Formats: sequence, C-alpha cells, structure tokens
Amino acid sequence: MNHIGKREVGVDTMDKNEKESVTGEDQKINYRGWKVMPFIIGNETFEKLGTIGTLANLLVYLTAVFNLNSITATNIINIFNGSASLSTLLGAFLCDTYFGRYKTLGFCTVASFLGLLVIQLTAWIKKMHPPECGRESMTCTGPTTGQMTFLLAGFGLLIVGAAGIRPCNLAFGVDQFNPNTESGRKGINSFFNWYFFTYTFAVMVSVSLIVYVQSNVSWAIGLAIPAALMLISCILYYSGSKYYVKVKAAGPAPLTSITQVIVVAIKKRRLHLSEHSFISLFTYISPHSINSKLPHTSQFRFLDKAAIMTPQDGLNPDGSASDPWSLCSIQQVEELKCLVRVIPIWIAGVVFYVAIVQQNTMLVFQALQSDRRLLNSNFKIPAASYTIFQMLSLTIWLPFYDRILVPSLQRVTKKEGGITILQRMGIGMFLSILCTMVSAVVEERRRTMALINPIGIEPRKGDISSMSGLWLVPQLTLAGLSDAFTIVGQVEFFYKQFPENMKSIAGSLFFCGMAGSSYLSSLLISIIHTVTSKSETGNWLPQDLNKGRLDYFYYMIAALGVINFGYFIFCAKWYRYKGDGTNGSDLELDQVSNPSERTINGV
Repeated sequence: MNHIGKREVGVDTMDKNEKESVTGEDQKINYRGWKVMPFIIGNETFEKLGTIGTLANLLVYLTAVFNLNSITATNIINIFNGSASLSTLLGAFLCDTYFGRYKTLGFCTVASFLGLLVIQLTAWIKKMHPPECGRESMTCTGPTTGQMTFLLAGFGLLIVGAAGIRPCNLAFGVDQFNPNTESGRKGINSFFNWYFFTYTFAVMVSVSLIVYVQSNVSWAIGLAIPAALMLISCILYYSGSKYYVKVKAAGPAPLTSITQVIVVAIKKRRLHLSEHSFISLFTYISPHSINSKLPHTSQFRFLDKAAIMTPQDGLNPDGSASDPWSLCSIQQVEELKCLVRVIPIWIAGVVFYVAIVQQNTMLVFQALQSDRRLLNSNFKIPAASYTIFQMLSLTIWLPFYDRILVPSLQRVTKKEGGITILQRMGIGMFLSILCTMVSAVVEERRRTMALINPIGIEPRKGDISSMSGLWLVPQLTLAGLSDAFTIVGQVEFFYKQFPENMKSIAGSLFFCGMAGSSYLSSLLISIIHTVTSKSETGNWLPQDLNKGRLDYFYYMIAALGVINFGYFIFCAKWYRYKGDGTNGSDLELDQVSNPSERTINGV
C-alpha cells in the first residue's frame, strides 16, 4: 500500500492487472487505474483550458478594457501570479493535514469556476468596466473602485482555486494506481506523460484559439468560453466521485517533527557535541515511517544537538523518546537538514525565473508595438499568443532530451540522467541569461525601426514598428529551452530531496519560488519606473515603449542573472544530495531515491 495516508474503499472491482501482487490492506482498496482517468484527465484538461484561457490574455484585458496603464497592469498580473503560487503552500498544508486531496480539489475547482465567471461578468456587463476609449481621444476613464473591487474578487477566487489545484492534482491522479503492482507502476508513468501532454495542449489552445476570440471577436465571448470549460471540469470531477481512491489527510506529523527538532536544538544549544564521555546521539527510527533512512551528515551540526541524549531523557519500551519535545532522533534531524539545504538552491531559482516572467509580461507590450501581420497578410497574431513559441520550444525539446540526448550522455558520464539535476538547472540558468540578452537586442531593433519607419498608429500605444513580431521568436525559444532545463529540473529536485512524507509541500515550494519571482519582478519594475522617470535619460518603462528604453531593463535583468548564476554554482558545489555525503556535482541521480520511488516516479 502507498503509505502516504489511509485510503477509502471504493465500490467497484479492480482491473485484472491491478490485482496482481496485491496483499494485506491493498486487497481492501479498489484501484481502478485507467478506468477513472477520463474523469481526472478530463477535469485537468478543461481546468487548464479554462484558467489559462483567461490568464494568458489578462494583461491585454486590463489595458484594453479596464484602461489601466502598462506598469499598473503588469504589477497587478505579477502580484496575482505571485499570490496564486504562494497560496499553494497553504493549500498543500491544509490538504495533507486536514482535508485530503479529494475534498481540496473539489472545493478549489468550484472556486476557480466562480473566479472565471466573475471576470467574465466584468466584460459582459457594461457597468462592470470603464467606457471604451475613443480613437480620437488621448485620455481614457479608468475603472471605479467598485469595478476594480469586483474584478479583484474574481482574482481572489482564482487564487483560492490555485492553492489547492496546483499542488494536489498530479498527486491525486497518482493515487488511483496501485504502486505495489507492475501494471500500477506503469500506469503512474503513463499518467505523468498524459498529464504534461494535456497541460501543453491546454496552453497551446488557450494562447491561440481562445486568445484570438478575446482579442478579435469579443471579450465577453472570449472570457465566457473559459468559464464554460471550467464548469465542464467541475462536472467531470464530481461525476467520478464514487470511483476514486481517496487518500485521507495524514495529520500535522511532518511539520510537527520539524518544529520539534528546532525547539529541542534551541533547548540544548549549550551542550557540546564533543563531550562523548556522557552523551550520545539518539538513532531511533519509527517502524511506521515511510521516509528513507538518512546517514548522518556534517552540515548544520548545530541541529545535531536535538539528538543528544542526556541522563534526563527517558525512553519508551519500543525505544522511542518518552518526550519528543526534549529529544529527537538523528533521522528527524537529517530530514530537517534536507529542507534547510534546499533553501539556497530555491533562492537561486527565484532570481532565475525573473527573466522568464518578462517573456509573459513585457514581451506582450513588445508584440503590441510590432508588426504582428503574418506574412504581410491581414491576419494579426494576438500579442498574448506569442508565448506559444515558448511552449513549442519546450515540448519539442523534452522528447529529444529524454529519448536521444540523455542515453548519449549516460554512455559518457555513466550517470542515470546523463547529468545531475543541479547541472541541468545550471544549464537552464545560463540559457535564461542568453534569453534576456537577445530580448534586449531585439527590443533595441524594434524601437529603432519604430522611430525611423513606423507603419501606423494605434490609440494610446504609439507608433507600430515595422519590425516583424516573428523577431520575438528567438527569445521565446530560449525561454522554452531554459524552462525545459531549470523548471523541470526544479520540480524533480524538490520532489527527490524532500522527505517522502512531505511531497505535497515539496510541490508547493516550486510554486512559492514562482511567487517570489513575480513579486521580485514587480518590485524591480516599480523601482525602475520610479527612478528613471526622474532621470535625464528619461523613463525606461513608459506607456509607449518607443519613448522608453526597455532594452536597458533587459540588460539589467541579464546582469542580475549573471550574479545569480555565480551564486548558484557556489551553492551547487556546496550542496549534498539527500541520503549521500557526496558533493552535488559528482552525484549520480540514481543515488538520491530509494529503488521503489525511482520505479514509481521515474518519468
């Protein structure tokens, strides 16, 4: 049985293949595997079509319909994205501790539908948004307090939805397969593949078809489509309710254990580890623990004091500490060290993603002031749809990397993944620097061509550059490759380096990093906008990019990336993988997980 929590018994029978090698408690559980995937994958597909179909074009919506200036709109989007990602930490905690994944996903799916419905109403009901700007008028009426409050309420509901859906949906699908059978493990691997396929499919449909309807047909219709798709997602999810395997909440034990180590280490801070004559380290491991046994490491030795046994510390008949708030095992200490060691790497990821954030915000404004006609036809690519090139880059590269490059590297390096996770992340960070440099060069060209040879004027947007919007593709391609290395590497890194009983929180840490990136990006934009508006060179980030120097902003982000890259290399050399004392740059990926986990989760 998968030990991450108790599972409820279903009402149907298992597939024939799922019955193999099932003993004990597993016989009480009806793992239906692929029988329930139409509900789960269908729910996931329509949920992503709904939310991404709205979020992909929100920046344009805020400027075109709510008449917000570009800086305000960008900061709202960054703060919203950051809050949605940060909320996953709370969602993962509540899921694992109190509600379980089934209830959490159900509630948050409905919350997302209501959020999309509220945003759609702001476009459908004329009183819910400001009047349209006249083409001859250079001034526009901004939104009222009531209009902004109603819109932000929709954002708030989407944040509630993201809090539960993002950290739980993948794990809930995995729960439906028996990890103790060969067919179950194969099903889990296939589910991962289908999950990422549907995610990519949803993104491509959203940033192409749905964004096109929003930008060229009607905002009311274009925002109604995602809301309707999200309603279908809710219906599909609850239609399979009686067939799911439902993992019950495990309680606050993992976080309690971490807190105990910190409290006891502080209590025993005056003890010295060198006094071996009358103290020893407590090595008890609970027989019910699902975490892999970890060797004692020398990093963060001050935490080892929590495992120092003194004459005052008593033991229960089974060998456990009679007072866990006075004595912790060295296993508990090492589990906390795993979390502490991840933090410096996580910080590097926060700074890295700032460069990628710009490809979803500032790039939209670049596209709006570029020639978006396709092959000189009358068809214009919607500004928000250019991100599809980033997704194409990622989806084309991943199969090539997994099927061709990794086997070739394995023969050379003798490592399971060809290169280590940290090496993979480092390559992505280097590519992000190149991406930002290319962005700066392209923006300089776009601005120059707009000033020398503009092709037209749009209200409040300034001259349109004669540079083709396709010149934005190289930077988006590099952004996609950077994601394929660093973002995918981060997910794998957090999942493998966290204790086994904290996988939901490990997943939420990735989104927390994205939250930090969004907040940092918003802070940088606000600072640059404020400081440069008073300088002799002029505002770098004005409403009309032709009057600013967005290329300077990109160069600044690139310089920040170079500093962060150096910091990451230092942290990678210092890092030690979970369960091994070897330096991170020399460690094979095969050493970081126990055999069963590599089989179940190796995607």
